[in-house]
Amino acid sequence: MQIGLKLASWEKVPPDSAIHVNGTDIKKIFVSVDINQSDIYLAKTLKCDCVLTHHPIGITRLQFHQVFDRHVKYMVDSGIKRKNAISLVKKLKEKVELRSHSAIYDDIVSTSKLLKMPLLNIHQPLDEYMREVILRKIEISKLVSVSDLVNAIGAIPEFKNSLTRITVCNGKPTNNLGKWVLVVAAGSNGGFDIAKSYFENGISTVIYLHIDYNELIKLRQANGNWNLVVLGHLAGDSIGMNAICNALEKLGLSVIKRGIIDS
Repeated sequence: MQIGLKLASWEKVPPDSAIHVNGTDIKKIFVSVDINQSDIYLAKTLKCDCVLTHHPIGITRLQFHQVFDRHVKYMVDSGIKRKNAISLVKKLKEKVELRSHSAIYDDIVSTSKLLKMPLLNIHQPLDEYMREVILRKIEISKLVSVSDLVNAIGAIPEFKNSLTRITVCNGKPTNNLGKWVLVVAAGSNGGFDIAKSYFENGISTVIYLHIDYNELIKLRQANGNWNLVVLGHLAGDSIGMNAICNALEKLGLSVIKRGIIDS
């Protein structure tokens, strides 16, 4: 966990990350973006001493909506009034919190406890590392059009090696890039309402990792001359996962990666 926080230059563990089952004398780690109960058995079979996953599980799945407040900072930094930003994020948080009531949230953690398999998930810190990597790439590149942006980010190894392609979901690749905002490491994307708020406040290009199809249709029906670029969830998450795996290996630990795109 400390390694994950260090990658993000953070000191405090956010609500969407936690050590779920403690362990000691850890030498071999099973690492995956997502896991289920079968993966705990797989890690045991592979004689691993710990399972590290990315996305929230257990208590962090129930607390996931709490990290969405970071959207407010992004929006205010882009010129959106704080009152409006808070209102939009409140709706997003309520939607996700309500959805968590239907979650069977403790199955993976309970399985780990039964099998005495140390378990942790690190979400937002690794997403923050990914955000910094993408920001640096954008900032050092000479970008004029949306296609320039797509090509610059697409040169990052995880995006280059991904089976999905960076997609301009609204607007055209030939459009002027204009003012842009990278909306990642805030728990999840902001959907239609938050994207529309950016566009209405002078932002020409919004960059998400992913977006729900129904949210995209709302955006298209709004008929704005806006650019929405979707990067790809697994490719983005793989940046942070590769970074922590590299850090663990530098410490002499053995790492087994499952389903992470190569860097």
